[in-house]
Order: sequence, then C-alpha cells, then structure tokens
Amino acid sequence: MKKTLIALAVLSNVAYADEGMWMPQQLPQVAKQLKAAGLKLDPASLTKLTEFPMGAIVSLGGCSASFVSPQGLVATNHHCVYGSVAHNSTPANDLLANGFLAKNIADELPASPGSRIYVTKEVANVSKLVINAETAKLSGKKRIDAIEKNEKSLVAECEKDAGHRCNVASYYGGLEFYLIKQLEIRDVRLVHAPAAGVGKFGGDTDNWMWPRHTGDYGFYRAYVSKDGKSADFSKDNVPYIPKHFLKLAKDGLKEGDFAMVLGYPGRTNRHRLPSEVAYTFDWSYPAFVKASGESLAIIAKETQDNPDTKLKYAGRVANINNYYKNRQGMLDSYADSDFLARKTKEHAELKNWVAATPARNAEYAADIAQIEKLIAQRDAQYKRDFFLMSSSPNMLSTARNLYRLAKESEKPDTERKAGYQTRDLPRIKGKIDAIERSYDDKVDKALVLHSLSQYATQPKATRDANFDTALGIKDAMSTADLKTLLDKLYVNSQMGEQTTRSAWMGKSAAEFEASQDSFIKTAVAMYEGGLKREAEEEELDGHIQQAYANYMKAKIAFMNSKGQAVYPDANSTLRVTFGKVAGRDHGADGTNWTAFTTLKGIAAKATGSGDFNAPAAQLAAIKAKDYGNYADPILKTVPVNYLATLDITGGNSGSAAVNAKGEFIGLAFDGTLDSIISDWDFNKAKTRTIVVDLRYMLWEMKYVDKADKLLKEIGAE
Repeated sequence: MKKTLIALAVLSNVAYADEGMWMPQQLPQVAKQLKAAGLKLDPASLTKLTEFPMGAIVSLGGCSASFVSPQGLVATNHHCVYGSVAHNSTPANDLLANGFLAKNIADELPASPGSRIYVTKEVANVSKLVINAETAKLSGKKRIDAIEKNEKSLVAECEKDAGHRCNVASYYGGLEFYLIKQLEIRDVRLVHAPAAGVGKFGGDTDNWMWPRHTGDYGFYRAYVSKDGKSADFSKDNVPYIPKHFLKLAKDGLKEGDFAMVLGYPGRTNRHRLPSEVAYTFDWSYPAFVKASGESLAIIAKETQDNPDTKLKYAGRVANINNYYKNRQGMLDSYADSDFLARKTKEHAELKNWVAATPARNAEYAADIAQIEKLIAQRDAQYKRDFFLMSSSPNMLSTARNLYRLAKESEKPDTERKAGYQTRDLPRIKGKIDAIERSYDDKVDKALVLHSLSQYATQPKATRDANFDTALGIKDAMSTADLKTLLDKLYVNSQMGEQTTRSAWMGKSAAEFEASQDSFIKTAVAMYEGGLKREAEEEELDGHIQQAYANYMKAKIAFMNSKGQAVYPDANSTLRVTFGKVAGRDHGADGTNWTAFTTLKGIAAKATGSGDFNAPAAQLAAIKAKDYGNYADPILKTVPVNYLATLDITGGNSGSAAVNAKGEFIGLAFDGTLDSIISDWDFNKAKTRTIVVDLRYMLWEMKYVDKADKLLKEIGAE
C-alpha cells in the first residue's frame, strides 16, 4: 500500500481505543493502542483481508456478518435476516412470530430476493486513477462524468474475475478513492432465526435503550456451485467453504475485557461543516421524524384488518421505527448540547489557520468559501423536494427504473449510466422480485396521497413541472382531486402484478413507448425531464466534490498540525473499532448502568404480549435454571446483552464482536439512545455499543430452540 494522506493522517500518540472506525490498513499506525488495550493478535495481521480474522468478516449489503463454521454458516443480527423471515412467512405459517430452524441443510429456505453475502478479497488505493490529470482540470457535470467513467473502467477490469463484485468507494469527501473487490455470493439461505419474542424482545419500546434483553441473532448459509463459483440459487449448489471462520470464545467475558468489532459501518458525519450540522438538526431530522410518524400511522391503519398485508409491511415498519427513534434521539441529544457552537469554533480555527500563511491561503481558502455556498444550495434543493421524493407511487418508480434500463441498454455497456449496466441486472431483478412480499397497492396509495397532498400545496415555482405535467397536478387541487388522479393511475396499470412487472425487465424502449399501462406511460412521459433534472444535480455535485475534497485536505493538514488523528467517516466499507466491555456512570435514566443484563431481566419484563412477549418455552427454561456451561460465575445466571466502548453506527448491525484472541464473543446490534449522536459528535463518556452475548445465543439455541446440529456445527458441543 502506497503511503497516502490516510496513512499520514494517523498519529499514534493521539488515537483513542474508544473512538475511531479504522480502515484495516490503518491499524499498524495504532498498534501501540491496540496492544495497550489488550489485543493478543499482531495488529499487522488485521491488515490482511484474506487471512484470520478479517477473512471471516462479510457484508450483507446493509448489515455486517461473519462466517462461524467451515460450511459457510453466517452469523448476523435477527433484524438483518428479518426481511427473509418475513418473505417466507404467511398467516398460516408465521415464521416471524414463531421463529425458524432448519433441522438439516435440505430444510434451509431461500433468503429474500436479492440477498447477497460479500466476501472482501482486495482493497487498493486508486485515487490517482479516478481523478487523473485530465479529470482534475474538469468541474461540474463534466467532472462527475469523468469520475464515473474512470470508476467504471476500474470496476470492469476488476470484474473480469467472474463472480466478484467490485466498487470504488470515496473517502474524506472525495479526496481519496479505493477499489474494493468482493466475492459476491448470490445463493443465500435462511438457516435459523429465533422467535420474535426473542430476536425482537423489547421491540420498539426498548430500541436504543439500556438495560436490554434482546436475542438479536440469526443465521444464513452461503451457497456456491459445485466448482466453488458464485451462482444463482440451485438445488445442486453446495455450501461455500470459507478460508477462515471465527471460532467461539471458550472463556467467559467479563467487565474490562478487550473487545473489538469488525464490520461495515454505514455512515458517519464527523467531518461535516457547521452549516450542515445546523441544517440537519434544525430542519432535516425534524422533518424526517414528523414524516416517519405519519407513515407509521398510515401503515397501521391500512393493514390493521389484513394479517397478510401486515406481514408484507413488517420489515418496512421495523425500519421506519428504527430510524424514527434514532433521529429523535439525536435531536434530543443535540438540544442539550453545545455541539454547533463547538463545530463553529473549530471551523473558525481552521479558517484562521489557513489564513495564517500565504501558501495555505492560496491552496485552501477559495474552496472553503466555495463549499459553504454550494452546500447551502444543495440543502435548499433538498428542502424544496422533500415531499416530492415520497410522492411517487412505488410502481411508478419501478416503471421509471425499468424504462431507464431499456434506454440505457441501447448503449454499449461501458457507456451506460452506473446502476444500469449488465453487472446490475441481478440486483434490479432481485428488487423487482422482492416487491411481491413487500407491497400492497392500497397501502402504497394511502402513503403517496398523504405526501402528494402536502407537495401539491407548494407554490408552482417550487414544484417539479415535469412531475406535475405527467401526473396532471395543477394549482389548488384538493385531496379529493389528487385521490382521483391516483385512482386512475393505479386502476389502469397491471404493474402491481408480479408476472406483469417482471415481464417488463428486458423489453425494448419502443415497447415501453407503445404501452397503454398508466404507470409505464407516465414513466415514459417523465423520462426527458428526469434526465434534465439529473444533469442539473450532477452539475452541482461536481462542484461540491471538487471543493469538498480540498476542504478535507485542509482539515486533515490542520488536525495533523495539532497532533490529532484523522480516520475517514464511515462509508459502508470494512472497518475495525476496539475498546472494552464497560458499564456507564449516570445513564440516561439517571442511574449507573451495569455492563451485563441477564435472563432474570427477561422474566421480569415478560408480559405475554406486545414488545415483551417472551416465548413460553423460554420462560420455562429460565424458571428451570438449567444454565449448562453458559452461566457467568459472578452473575450466577446467563448474560444476555452487554455494553462496550465501541464506535459503531448503522451498517454495523450483525458485526462480529471478538476478544483479544480474535474469538467470537457476540454480535453488535445497537447503541444507547443518548449516545447515537456520536454519528456526528463522538462522546467518549457516553458512547456505548450494545452486544448480544455469545453465551445467551448458545443457551437459547440449546435449551429453547433445540438447535443441536447447529450448535455442533459451530463448535459449541
């Protein structure tokens, strides 16, 4: 690995064990901290992505996971397999409520369409190839187009190795780029998920809270062809044999022990400008919270008398609830903080540092001033389009994507828009197939009408003329008028039917243009206007990329001058965070938090209904006090969840927690409500990750679900 800004940005004397989502290749720079924290492995070994333990860590494309057996068994969170459980559930066989256990390999069920397991193979710095000498001279849309062209070229060359998925990830606001090569396992099957009363125990009531007693775990298995290649689902496929898998910890975990989480955190925002902080917390998050609450109420109303529809929307409801509480928690923390004042002070210090020398002023000042103006422009556009983004019927969005695919397919593959190339077809097909068990036109129409009614009240000048014309929206339309428009759209389309929807994939643009299907006709009518809007957005994006990258270059240099480490914000790529198992003084409820919860808390909370509907078999096992080898000698019972000083965010769900020897000790699944603002503003005193304890997983599997074969496979028996 060449020495880059990232390597230079890490100063070992200031890196803290509790803070930092480190790229694996950065870890030798914090080797002293890792060793001081208790790591027994060689920190340099963590940079080798195909060796132990990193070779066992995988991505699900939204959640994290890890191989835990030589037969391709993957451990992740219950809420990460939730969609697959829901997909296979029916009112007559409600796997969400009752749980699922494949007694043998033949009983394993296909995961929801589009499910993937990604095994990282290589990571390479390609910054000078993405923004080469010619690209660096460009601005606006021309810059975005050139970056995309360079990225597609790198990806195409990488994906000549069949069965692999390659992507170029941006770091430090577009300052650096890395090419990531992953084996893409397309045949994913559901192996085990506990009952909702275990995997979702506490539900939305306990979400982001402590103390917690949630068995948030589940298992997939990766399958490949008989010759070991990535392949679509087939009865002839065989379990994937990973080069490495995590072995279970034999020693019981205790407070103060070293802990490390390996996974794919989604996004953090610690390098954002003060104006971005103000916009997010003063407008964006409040608007999101309000809209989310309204959506939840609509879905509840429209599904209350239909168990099948309720199952279809269970995954979406869980997702909305999760982010609803997350964003509200951030708003509450922000209201009680001086975050914006500190951020403003830090930014002023940066600008003063830049102005202190003619060289720095010449290199950075213009872009720092420019990025503030560009961000304000982007935020104003987002405000304008807030209701527009949720006013498009699901089937209209699907039709637009399919028609765009048809138009892009007329071009050579290398010239198509990213997202519509041949490599993207399986993903597109998976999304279309998944609609069948996650969509209902009655619910969809109610959600769209609610948003459209608010969009239509905006002044004409702030609405999207292309959208208005295509749907027939005019000034001063009543909700009843808008409902009439939507009724016509829905009734005159067959896109809601799976066979019809799937048949459109692969059809020519001419066939779309000849269609009388209302959603297809509307999609065709919106196409040219959509391209124009996309071009305008990319023009702004190109200017933002150019200025933001130089702003980040200035910030890194400034922080280095003060002896501060700079790790990149999370961007869904492989990261490592380390700390220790630890409770917390003065929790959000005013009490001290112990590091562990136990089975006793489940029995105390269980009500037999709602969020605390623990299965009868589990309560009986708790009452019997048959703990086997899983009881903690100090607690005298089985630990359920524990707290650790680990720096995680969304996307880390399902991440393996490992001990000092790299042995599996549980699964990260949540943070505490008053610390989740660490996505923006890391708080060392408050930040805690909630992990489901391995001992609870094993106890539940043995004494409640009787998953003896699975326990033997992972080495627990």
